[in-house]
Amino acid sequence: MKLVGLLAGACFGVAVHAATPAVPVDSGRISEIASWLPARAQTFGSPITNREAWDKLAGTRNGEAFIARAVELAKVPIPKVTDELYLDFSKTGNRTRCQEVVFARDARISVFALAECLENKGRFVGPMEEIIAEMCAERSWVLPAHDGALKVFEGKAFDPDLRATLVAWDLATADYLLGERFSAETRQAIRKNVRLRVLAPFKAAVDGHSAPLHWIKARHNWNAVCLAGVTGAALALEDSAAERAFFIAATEKAILHFLAGFTPDGYCSEGMGYWNYGFGRFLMLAELVRQHTGGRIDLLSLPEARPPALFPFRAEIVPGAYPTIADCSPGAQPGREWVRMLRLRFGSETEEQRPEVLGGGDRSLAFVLMNSFLPVDLPRIAGERLPGELPARTWFGDGGVLICRPGKSSGRFSAVIKGGHNAEHHNHNDVGSFSVLLGNSVLICDPGSEEYTRRTFSSKRYESRVLNSYGHSVPVIGGKLQRPGRQAQAVVMGKDFQEQTDKIRFDLRSAYNVPELKKLERSFEYRRGKEPALVVEDTVSFSGRQSFETALITWSPWRQTGPAELQIGKGADTLKVRIDSGGASVVMSSEILDEDVHSRVKPMRIKLALGEPIESAFFRVTITPEEKR
Repeated sequence: MKLVGLLAGACFGVAVHAATPAVPVDSGRISEIASWLPARAQTFGSPITNREAWDKLAGTRNGEAFIARAVELAKVPIPKVTDELYLDFSKTGNRTRCQEVVFARDARISVFALAECLENKGRFVGPMEEIIAEMCAERSWVLPAHDGALKVFEGKAFDPDLRATLVAWDLATADYLLGERFSAETRQAIRKNVRLRVLAPFKAAVDGHSAPLHWIKARHNWNAVCLAGVTGAALALEDSAAERAFFIAATEKAILHFLAGFTPDGYCSEGMGYWNYGFGRFLMLAELVRQHTGGRIDLLSLPEARPPALFPFRAEIVPGAYPTIADCSPGAQPGREWVRMLRLRFGSETEEQRPEVLGGGDRSLAFVLMNSFLPVDLPRIAGERLPGELPARTWFGDGGVLICRPGKSSGRFSAVIKGGHNAEHHNHNDVGSFSVLLGNSVLICDPGSEEYTRRTFSSKRYESRVLNSYGHSVPVIGGKLQRPGRQAQAVVMGKDFQEQTDKIRFDLRSAYNVPELKKLERSFEYRRGKEPALVVEDTVSFSGRQSFETALITWSPWRQTGPAELQIGKGADTLKVRIDSGGASVVMSSEILDEDVHSRVKPMRIKLALGEPIESAFFRVTITPEEKR
């Protein structure tokens, strides 16, 4: 049966209506792509029948570990997704309780499929068929947080999300690997559910036979993750070359929306964690399509893909340390698998070693296969080469982020300065904020993301004191925090980058809805060399007297050392902070930001406030490494 027919037959009384195609796909392009494709469905890795390939992996340390893990997992009952558990989010806003169970179920697909391919004794086929039957019986493959109106749960619609598309890809991949080792009933269940829940809704949306799926034109990680899952499932499951070609043709157009979500200089406003998730899935998608089309379609070679591919190399502050701007977990680094792939494709001064097979930090079956079977002779992309040593600075002019490094000096003092605007992907209200590091120690920080709840992605998002500007090293003007929205932006008024100093100045007035505010300029001067420092200077004026304060956010201990001095940190990793307020009194205090965060300790806000309201003020904060004698 045609995919659209499947969808039409499963709409539970909801009429399938004509709509504007989400991604107009040319029939000629479909035919051209079909002529390039292999005769049968295929994906990363090899079927279980290719014993030469799998026996090589079976004797590795990770291969043996996978089998041992599968043996233990088979003893554990499959955790249940009850209606009560699924509805927990809609009742309480808690995402974690259901998602922990769901992800534990999903992981069984990868573990059992790989263990059976490695061992080839048949003892994991039963556990595989059991979890497949359980998953095909689920009322919804969509995560509860993505089914707020419960349309999928109640059987009123199919709206595949991040999880549904990944499940589809993994089930289709398992079918490709094990083939006739599965019963006919299991293979039929996989095909029916993958097509019904994921492939058919996508095709109907693309063709205009149903309302569009929001992520097809999204400019964030959802686009790449879902397109990878949909396309990966189709290529692994559908033997019809024309069907597979349709998904490739639609994806090569739709993926441009994801790439457009990066600024032209490649800055990822979602943060390094989401670069791993979103661009990592883009890399998987690009490599799968490249292999499937014999290299004729290479999404990574697109001009739009090259700047974001360089993001993790340009965003590194010092070796091993990266910004935690926006919804990024502190300590996040680019995945080594993605770094290795990019170095192989773009060329690098660093010799890349083949990673441990059957390894990696991603739970998906497709990822493990890609990483384990990735060719070592990947074609180089002409005209690009990855950066070598870290430069003295990196200026993401379009993203509005400046990374200042010691350069050729032997110093350990570095800084990250954030301009931008307050309507970025996974946005925090943070224009004008900054972080300061000594070596790899982040002493003045961006707190990163909070634990996601229903509040996080609702109209109450900025009630969180780590997502609103209260949790960032920025001013509070007339008692008001920064407002969200594209109009709240840091306008660059000037910049001057030299060998020993980097200077930049922002106009921050638009970030504050304070009618009396006439002027708010924040300038930064980063000094490298023998006397490193970061000088942050605020100049503010009002039409009447208003209060002014700014803040420093830290995970480290601090203490006041004088009327206008303080220290942050301990031992060799200590900063000295001096305040010049033009003679006005300064009041210091601190409080813990009591939100559920991903950092080891909760962030602390050090308040630096003028003692009384003013009409105009000058407030300079000079931050230097504390010399220990």
